[in-house]
Amino acid sequence: MNEVRPPAAVLAMEVAARTRTSYPEQFAALLEGRVKRALGDRFGLTRFGVNLTTLAPGARSALRHAHALQDEFVYVLEGRPTLVTDAGSEVLEPGMCAGFKAGSGDAHHLVNATDDTVVYLEVGDRTPEDVVDYPDDDLVAVYGAAGWRFTRKDGTPC
Repeated sequence: MNEVRPPAAVLAMEVAARTRTSYPEQFAALLEGRVKRALGDRFGLTRFGVNLTTLAPGARSALRHAHALQDEFVYVLEGRPTLVTDAGSEVLEPGMCAGFKAGSGDAHHLVNATDDTVVYLEVGDRTPEDVVDYPDDDLVAVYGAAGWRFTRKDGTPC
């Protein structure tokens, strides 16, 4: 049986763009202007994900969040996003990177508060049973075999 193998190399901008968020519908509008290209998925990577993410002016990377079990890393390629964490905010420049250790509790996200497009690489592992806290929103996410499942903080469905 011949197994179809993914290519060894591709042009990143030719990987399919995803504009739809996995968040529940009531949060979707908050992520308008964000485009992700799942580069790791294109190669069949299963242990970690790599996204090429573009933020239009005014867009944000995600709701501010903290992972219990999954590490995250971002590397800025273009533009000047503002990194918002529990400690405050900091403007990043091309060539800067930031990392978020699993279980640190440091909720974070990037916001494009400029008139220019922001482009960055986002890398994270795919540890199952991860729980994500969203301190600014009534939302909790759990990552399982079927993907992300979202509830309100009291456990009721969104």
